[in-house]
Amino acid sequence: MAATQDAAIRYSSFNRYLRQRFGCRVHKVTLHAGFTCPNRDGKVARGGCTFCNNAGFSPNLRVGAAEVRDQLTRGIAAQSPKARKFIAYFQAYTNTYGAVDYLQSLYDEVWKLPEVVGMSIGTRPDCVDERIIDLIAGYTRQGEVWIEYGLQSSFDRTLESVNRGHTYQQFLDAIELTRDRGVKICVHTILGLPGEDRAMMLETHRRLAALPIDGIKIHLLHIMRHTVMAMQYAMGQIRLLSRQEYADLVVDVLELLPPNVVIQRMHADAPREVLIAPDWCLDKSGVLDDIRQAQLRRDSWQGKALGFTLADLPYAPHDHPAHI
Repeated sequence: MAATQDAAIRYSSFNRYLRQRFGCRVHKVTLHAGFTCPNRDGKVARGGCTFCNNAGFSPNLRVGAAEVRDQLTRGIAAQSPKARKFIAYFQAYTNTYGAVDYLQSLYDEVWKLPEVVGMSIGTRPDCVDERIIDLIAGYTRQGEVWIEYGLQSSFDRTLESVNRGHTYQQFLDAIELTRDRGVKICVHTILGLPGEDRAMMLETHRRLAALPIDGIKIHLLHIMRHTVMAMQYAMGQIRLLSRQEYADLVVDVLELLPPNVVIQRMHADAPREVLIAPDWCLDKSGVLDDIRQAQLRRDSWQGKALGFTLADLPYAPHDHPAHI
């Protein structure tokens, strides 16, 4: 019997966290603020990460505060009428890679709209310092503030092979700089990176589980056009996870994460015209259901390997039969 969407949730859902936090549906509105990355512009490397699509990249683009506000206004207008509150999400590239005054001019702008209750900033662990964290922490007086650190793997040889341009220690330094400041920390990881086996992928998440993080985005490795990985894939140098392998691996990862870590994402895809493989990642709802069904089949839930029970999950429905 197919699981219902609610009954199958055995992890701390970000959507449910936001509903409990704000009492209504909250949507993210993504913003492109014109940033670049230090492994694109030559500061630490050139070419960007080997998995990152460079199409449309403009290294000299700078977006002003008015354009950020306009993007946000249009993004809010395009959302479902059921959404009444919003998080402004600085998503594209490295959104702390600039002078503090410039960053402040952009961040200040999003709080001028009354519908905005939060801000989320995507960045790299080597692109924050004390002044930047001080700036970001200052916005916690106005609402929910997240910083999203792209890590991908805790193994330096993997980070080097995909041209990340930073180390795991730099990530740990960024966590230490950010913790206890009122800013919520989300970490991005990728399952299936070249050279990593199951044990390494699980070890990355085992290490993360011991850190003061609040959320995670788990992505599958997918191959996009106009990337170094596209060439490697064409030459047979990269093996992608199958759909079932990925679902089972996510279930394993979830078991290693404590219940207080909200799961912001368990999937990744790309526009059809950019994606090379795997095709199955375009079926987002189907893949998420595969993960939930695998949890049910294996009687698994987030935090199980750490000794937590289903009842310990703060942001999952407690109407599952296992709770009765």
